[in-house]
Amino acid sequence: MRLLKTLPMKAALLASVFVLDMTRAAPSLAMGDNDINDAEAKAEAETALTLEEIIVTARRRDESLQEVPVAITAFTGKDLEFNGIRDISELAQSAPSVTLEPSRATNSTLTAFIRGVGQQDPLAGFEQGVAIYLDDVYLARPQGTLLDIYDVERIEVLRGPQGTLYGRNAVGGAIKYVTRRLSTDPSLSLRASVGNFGQIDGVAKGSVPLTNTLRIGGAVASLNRNGYGTNLTTGAENYNKEILAFRASLEWEPTPDVFIRLSGDYTDDDSNARHGHRVNPGAVSGAPVLDNVFDTRAGAEINASTSGIDGNNEVKVKGINGLLEWQVSETISFKSITAYREDYTESVIDFDSLEVDDLDAAVIYDNQQFSQEFQISYTSDRIKGLIGFYYLNASAANDFDVVLGQLGRIAFGSELTAYTGGVVDTEAWSIFADFTYDLTDRLSLSLGGRYTSDKRSADVLRQSFLGVPSIFFGNDAAILLATSSDFEAERTFNKFTPRVVLDYAISEEATTYASFSKGFKAGSFDPRGANLVAGGEDVENGYEPENLTTYEIGVKSTLADGRLRLNLAAFYSDYSDMQIPGSLPIDTNGDGVNDDFVGTVTNAGSATIKGIEAEGTLLITDNLVLRGSLSVLDAEINEWIFNGVNIADEREVQNTPEFMSFLQLTYSVPLADGKLSLSGSWSHKGSVVQFEMPVPEIDQDAYSLFDASLVWTDNEGVWSLGLHGKNLSDKRYKTAGYNFGAPYTPLGLENNITAFFGPPRTVTFTVGYSF
Repeated sequence: MRLLKTLPMKAALLASVFVLDMTRAAPSLAMGDNDINDAEAKAEAETALTLEEIIVTARRRDESLQEVPVAITAFTGKDLEFNGIRDISELAQSAPSVTLEPSRATNSTLTAFIRGVGQQDPLAGFEQGVAIYLDDVYLARPQGTLLDIYDVERIEVLRGPQGTLYGRNAVGGAIKYVTRRLSTDPSLSLRASVGNFGQIDGVAKGSVPLTNTLRIGGAVASLNRNGYGTNLTTGAENYNKEILAFRASLEWEPTPDVFIRLSGDYTDDDSNARHGHRVNPGAVSGAPVLDNVFDTRAGAEINASTSGIDGNNEVKVKGINGLLEWQVSETISFKSITAYREDYTESVIDFDSLEVDDLDAAVIYDNQQFSQEFQISYTSDRIKGLIGFYYLNASAANDFDVVLGQLGRIAFGSELTAYTGGVVDTEAWSIFADFTYDLTDRLSLSLGGRYTSDKRSADVLRQSFLGVPSIFFGNDAAILLATSSDFEAERTFNKFTPRVVLDYAISEEATTYASFSKGFKAGSFDPRGANLVAGGEDVENGYEPENLTTYEIGVKSTLADGRLRLNLAAFYSDYSDMQIPGSLPIDTNGDGVNDDFVGTVTNAGSATIKGIEAEGTLLITDNLVLRGSLSVLDAEINEWIFNGVNIADEREVQNTPEFMSFLQLTYSVPLADGKLSLSGSWSHKGSVVQFEMPVPEIDQDAYSLFDASLVWTDNEGVWSLGLHGKNLSDKRYKTAGYNFGAPYTPLGLENNITAFFGPPRTVTFTVGYSF
């Protein structure tokens, strides 16, 4: 109750009535035949409605969503299709305490925050605070992790530290993307979508058994859309989409106790470079602010500043993984997960969004990872749990030129180029275990622990040139002005993190739990590699780990004879040494003009984050379903020491709205040998700051979105038709931004502050066929 007293009473009241769980309502038997004494009672039972049980693997074993003492939201594949969800960023509209957005100037790089914990910068060396899993394989880098939804069984969003049950420790939470296993019968599913802004999508997936024990299958998706705006300098589409993706898998069951799967995936994102909206007129050029926030004047693709990558913008992601599951005995099972992944990105970033090369960048990301995980699970009448070992060997590299064209020509007669090349290697291993013991028929105790060892190695070179591009990007005539960093460094971080959960079944309909858990994210090195302010010592020493301690209580209940599901959670987190990356402009020659920049990483002293969350589903009638969610967060930085002074009052927790809510009403009626469903939803998000310091030009005030879907499915499940409207009020809302303008951190001459926006109103028609 102490936590609730710290929050507004209104929020506490709302938490008790707003409910959400993105599960599918379906008719089912509420009683068994043995309990029915007459035909009338039996008929009533057969028409009773209950919520369909959702099975999740949050604790690495199949369990009912309502039995897992973890704050988790599960989205089934059917729900995702019904609501026309395009990629995982849309899940943040309904999952409590979750923010998922495309990273600045990108189309498929993910910025994820859960309960105030995340990672803003996608550069090498910065590990995500929210772990993304694709079929139990941890994705070490954020490039390509803004996954499109085209072949999914379910998505699970787990809030709070995860580590005693998962291969990679996650300090803030985890998002699990689970693809479908192949059918034992031949299957084929086709889906085509058309919409405004020239949207044309096609998805095909299917499988075929080769023998009684061997199956092969896959899925392919072509996702295309014109831009929401136009590049007025190049004529190209801005905010467009051009993605080709596929997955393939081979599954073999040589015996009833052994399952083997070999799978691979590939994604090619050829979308144009995404450029932001200038919030100020050009200070030198005088270019006015554009009326359409999706239009741009960015000229980086055709400027010399990005000639080293030919003005190209592309992301390629691929991976292969092998899964072995062996039921050794009735109580013991073994699992092996082996994976290799790599991604390559060439990216054009026009910080000034103007035709001139005032502040442009050509960027290359090149990442590889190999991981191996072993699990031994044990299940008996009173004890369930697992012991695991995880190994990760990953290399993350970035090379980029930051070009100050106008300033260089004025001051030196030629463009200034700052080249940064950084490689950060990670070799990590961990041992983890988590067991649940049923003390009584109602009371269970879970104990978990994890020991992690992370070794980080960095090789960083940073040089300044006169001329564009730099020598690295192919300009042998570039004149070297200075080498500000050239070092190799290595550090190892070790940590033990425990987890304790006590859960009690109040009745057959409700369970309550209390948990204590610790999260840990290792330190690393800033690959931008130039801390000129501190003489280079700080950047060579790297930055420290961050730690999170979370206390949580919750209730999971299924009420009203199975027609109401209500889940509540309240938590308190103590967050220390938060890793906050940033960039600062500097004046290298003392002439009063910023002619370079440095990367900085601050280990903020401490913060507290507390909140309440509610989610569930209510079957009002056999035709009407209500869903809703709520989260109220209080995130506060307590200590941030700068030059010996605590400036915590001037800092805020990024991407963490105080209030989030969601309501959806769905009405279904029989129609033409099928079912017609009309759904309308409202989502609301409170105000957010993009960085640790408020910047009103790119921060977003509270806003609401309205969506609607009209879907018909035939009774045999063969045909489906859908009409989906998103952001029906055509709200303009900011999702990210760059801040290099006055009076904040001026770099370049044009007062460069740019904002990126979420999608405008879209309408999509979809037709599906499957057998």
